[in-house]
Amino acid sequence: MKARTTRRTFMKQAALAGATAPLILSGAVRGQNRPKLRHASIGVGGQMGIRDLININAHPDVEIVALCDVDERYLEEALEHGDANVDPDVRLYRDWRELLEQEQDNIDSVNIAVPNHMHAPIAMSAMRRDKHVYCQKPLTHSIYEARKLAEEAAKRPRLVTQMGVQTHSDGRYKTAEAMIQFGVVGRIKEAHSWDLVRWHYTGDFTDPPMERQPESGIDPPDYLDWDLWLGVAPERPFNEELYHTRMWRRWHDFGGGAHGDMAGHMMDVVFTGLELTAPQWVMSHRSPPYEDTYSPDNEVCYHFPQTRFTAGDINYYWHDTTEIDTSDWPIDEELPGNGSMLIGERGALFIPHVSRPEVYPADDPELMEAVEAFDEAIGNVGGSMDEHYLEFVDACLGRGVTSTPFVYSGRMTETVLMGNIANRFQGERLEWDARNMKFPNKPEADQYLRRDYREGWEIEGLG
Repeated sequence: MKARTTRRTFMKQAALAGATAPLILSGAVRGQNRPKLRHASIGVGGQMGIRDLININAHPDVEIVALCDVDERYLEEALEHGDANVDPDVRLYRDWRELLEQEQDNIDSVNIAVPNHMHAPIAMSAMRRDKHVYCQKPLTHSIYEARKLAEEAAKRPRLVTQMGVQTHSDGRYKTAEAMIQFGVVGRIKEAHSWDLVRWHYTGDFTDPPMERQPESGIDPPDYLDWDLWLGVAPERPFNEELYHTRMWRRWHDFGGGAHGDMAGHMMDVVFTGLELTAPQWVMSHRSPPYEDTYSPDNEVCYHFPQTRFTAGDINYYWHDTTEIDTSDWPIDEELPGNGSMLIGERGALFIPHVSRPEVYPADDPELMEAVEAFDEAIGNVGGSMDEHYLEFVDACLGRGVTSTPFVYSGRMTETVLMGNIANRFQGERLEWDARNMKFPNKPEADQYLRRDYREGWEIEGLG
């Protein structure tokens, strides 16, 4: 399929993707003192698509060479968005495969901000073309994909990879990680993270809850290429309200529910702070998922081996749009919609989502002495979410490394996605053999580790 232009740029780009594109010159060739990273953005619509484009292009050493989106409206909006600061003559594509083929010699890197089910296919294809990759979280849609991307990144150490979990670079989360490792509340005995915001993640969004995909649909609008939107996912009739909006996260074929989305933030800070590896087992409680959408009431317990920052093997609980029993926590205030609580040997560390961590009980003299010692030795750690993007660009230009490369983020993503698999077998402990990527005591669960791609959408390196 040929790439298509927007109405605004049609006269400027007569041959677009099918034509031979002019070589984009680096900044050094243009007489500047620093080289330019030649970059393409794949997925420029919605909250994260435009945000990623704006923040990557904010780096002074980036040149946006091409934009790609299956929705023609998003391409137009990206061109017209003042903060994006995109050259109006940038080349436009509807099909990411054509972008990678046509721009092979013109780009150094890509970022990916599309529905979850297309993260791995695009990222793997770009890496195999030796392109640096910034991919939104969750890194992949399946555990198998996460493992394969991490393995591919390990084979290509020259390539720079970064998962788009921007909170990882935020100073408030970095301060929480430092407090954990400083031992402010002692070694950690138990951990909890949660997302209580139900409104666009789970199957519980109609009355009665929508459990299955509709059997009928409507013709997709001209501005949207529905076949490209589906990509590797099974065919289904088009429905803009249910799929081509944020609602796609509710569906097994496209997203990961609240757990698959927001756990990327909350579990990242705990993973990093405690230096967690792979869980030994996982168990889900509460309600099972629906046939095509995720459970509106899930709770997952992961059991991890001891690290130097835990008091022993540790249970880590994920609470997914469900009530949380806080009776044993040293806090009586209402919990925010997202956050984490780490129970330590001498107190608790409360980490509201993207807010400064708090220590409880606040009237414990010994605990307050530990807080004062931390403040004197370390104090607030600097950092912002914008720096996550700049870090990626700098690393691509040989000026440092990234903090959430696929080798790390692939492992964390495996754990996040494992919770949704466990939810299908609620009340059963699923032992995890990380080395061989299987559940040895529950082989029926192995079928959910990967998925078959739609015929004609096979991806080298993924199947």
